[in-house]
Amino acid sequence: MRVDLRAAARTPRKDLLLRFAFGAGVSLLAAVVSRLFGSFVGGVFLAFPAILLASLTLVAEEEGLMSARDDARGAALGTLGLVAFAVVAAALLRHHSAWLALGAATAAWLVVSLGAYGIARATGVGGDERSPADG
Repeated sequence: MRVDLRAAARTPRKDLLLRFAFGAGVSLLAAVVSRLFGSFVGGVFLAFPAILLASLTLVAEEEGLMSARDDARGAALGTLGLVAFAVVAAALLRHHSAWLALGAATAAWLVVSLGAYGIARATGVGGDERSPADG
């Protein structure tokens, strides 16, 4: 894992606009669903990874399918952490302060996401794929 801020600065505006449009579209859908079916159901739509779809498409075009697959795997592991966050927050927010509940939920997200990453790495998930350089 690494962070490359220079790469973010080099991202073409077209790509940023595409990501923004996907995110805005899903947010609009969530607002409509909330209006029709209530905020609980609409909130589920806000968790939809709209930006991920656009990002994976762009990564696949620019860096290849293997990079897009790696990003999708990372998103899946992060989603496991997000589920842990939601479960802990839902359980604690009713009976404890927001600071305690959200702090514990954030810790759960971190432990589950990094734990899943560690397990995937230790078991060699994705290691069986050949890179384009291998021919």
